[in-house]
Amino acid sequence: MADDLSSSATKDVLLVKATKSSTLLWRMAVLVFAMICGVYICSICLKQISIPSKIGFVDIKVINQTCPEPNLEPWEIPYVHYPKPNTYSRDECVCSPVRYFTILSMQRSGSGWFETFLNNHTNISSNGEIFSVKVRRSNISTIVETLDKIYNLDWISSASKNECTAAVGLKWMLNQGLMQHHEQIADYFKTHGVSIIFLFRRNLLRRMVSILANQYDRDTKLLNGTHKSHVHSPHEAEILAKYRPTINSTLLIRNLKQVNDTTTKALEYFKSIRHIVLYYEDVVKNRTKLLDVQDFLKVPHKDLKSRQVKIHKGLLSSQIENWNDVSKTLNGTPYESFLHADYRK
Repeated sequence: MADDLSSSATKDVLLVKATKSSTLLWRMAVLVFAMICGVYICSICLKQISIPSKIGFVDIKVINQTCPEPNLEPWEIPYVHYPKPNTYSRDECVCSPVRYFTILSMQRSGSGWFETFLNNHTNISSNGEIFSVKVRRSNISTIVETLDKIYNLDWISSASKNECTAAVGLKWMLNQGLMQHHEQIADYFKTHGVSIIFLFRRNLLRRMVSILANQYDRDTKLLNGTHKSHVHSPHEAEILAKYRPTINSTLLIRNLKQVNDTTTKALEYFKSIRHIVLYYEDVVKNRTKLLDVQDFLKVPHKDLKSRQVKIHKGLLSSQIENWNDVSKTLNGTPYESFLHADYRK
């Protein structure tokens, strides 16, 4: 009997312990479940609280950047841009549309002189001969990177305006990577709505005189030991004009043809891009050509001025040392007209 009572008591104790252990595990399970539910509910509440504030912020941002639609013809739309510079804020100019352009030319064709007229306009920024630096034209990637910076108004130079810029561009010589990468560059111009101003010189013989004289001054530095490609006083122009280059008559026709072929190719390569063709001689004779350019860039008309002074004036016969040889070489050829073509200004 005693053994039975002892065995029964032992069973009761074990049963009580098992019950307590089971109850503890159950409570732990309930506690963990409650914690998980609490975390889940809190996360949902936080999301619901944060969503309205985000929406409100985006709405305000969009409203602040909304600009009135400009009065444009449908064809103009791809050429109107609203750059967002990384280096500064356009502030009050943020809604002023900007048009992109590039001046395609050749050395000693009047492009520097022409660009001074454009930069005399309060709303035009032409940033000079950017691709004269070889590293910028080393491959198409560096070319695109440079163009992106210019057209995003992040290229800070003396041409940058305090007024709202309405047209931004650069001067690009045909021998500065342009012809080698013409297909990719034409695609870039199309995609980004860039317009082209072609500026060439009709009288290629006069251009040759200017090139040779400029090379001579680069070596001798006639103006008090300083080389100047362009001058701003009649006195300086007179000093530089005293040099009369000797032209290699044997290579003359070949060189003239090469230049003529290059300009013809450039016009062909970029004929599908919106463009205007100008000649230096026409701008010299008729300054109303500058109004045509302002219309092309869609900027207000201004009376544009330049401080540059022309170096080589008058008849070519007075500017070439071996004039008789040159004249004999060109007479009876397609380039004979270069001997006589002249302009007074």
